[in-house]
Amino acid sequence: MRIATWNVNSITARLPRLLAWLESSGTDVLCVQETKTTAEGFPAAELRELGYESAVNATGRWNGVALISRVGLDDIVLGLPGGPEYEGVQEPRAISGTCGGVRLWSVYVPNGREVAHDHYTYKLAWFEALKAAVAEDAAGPRPFAVLGDYNVAPTDEDVYDPAVFEGLTHVTPAERAALAALREAGLSDVVPRPLKYDRPYTYWDYRQLAFPKNRGMRIDLVYGNEPFATAVKDSYVDREERKGKGASDHAPVVVDLSV
Repeated sequence: MRIATWNVNSITARLPRLLAWLESSGTDVLCVQETKTTAEGFPAAELRELGYESAVNATGRWNGVALISRVGLDDIVLGLPGGPEYEGVQEPRAISGTCGGVRLWSVYVPNGREVAHDHYTYKLAWFEALKAAVAEDAAGPRPFAVLGDYNVAPTDEDVYDPAVFEGLTHVTPAERAALAALREAGLSDVVPRPLKYDRPYTYWDYRQLAFPKNRGMRIDLVYGNEPFATAVKDSYVDREERKGKGASDHAPVVVDLSV
């Protein structure tokens, strides 16, 4: 089974590329983040024509997550159970389902904005709720993984220049501790470093030629439990999909399983 995660930065803007990529990559399940559409506006019909079912948790604007599968899509849960609210709303940042016997979450962790901002406190609280929500599945016997845009670079090796990010979100000790807490709950990063090239970033800003200069961050992650990690045969970041006109600022992260 081929499973991938991709922050598409608007599924409407990225739809032609998304459909072409699904066909060319042979992906069985795709976890999507930042759909930037409503559930009603989600392109379920276009995906169905390619043989994919879909489930979406989205209300428009900047958030929204989805699962797209051609190997089944059952036991769908919208949202993060016990998750915190921001400005009185539980944002659509999580969705889970079972695809071909594998339990998967697609998550879009809050950005945090600035260390002194309320959104940063919200981000840390969101991580706490995520850890509690996934604990049972993480310890269970079936393959289970949480995929998505975590908005945290796990180590200094996961950013192009640690000095540039000093004092900023995505690299603070508290954020990295929150990520480590997921590992303590029984999940591990199943995409190793290095892959087929040094510094396998997954996100590059649109500005200042960040992608051509490889000034990126590795913030799109696949965290799986032991049965999931044991089944991993290969993994890669599809940098080619970050190239060209109309690309997302994130690249897909792909994992192949022997299930």
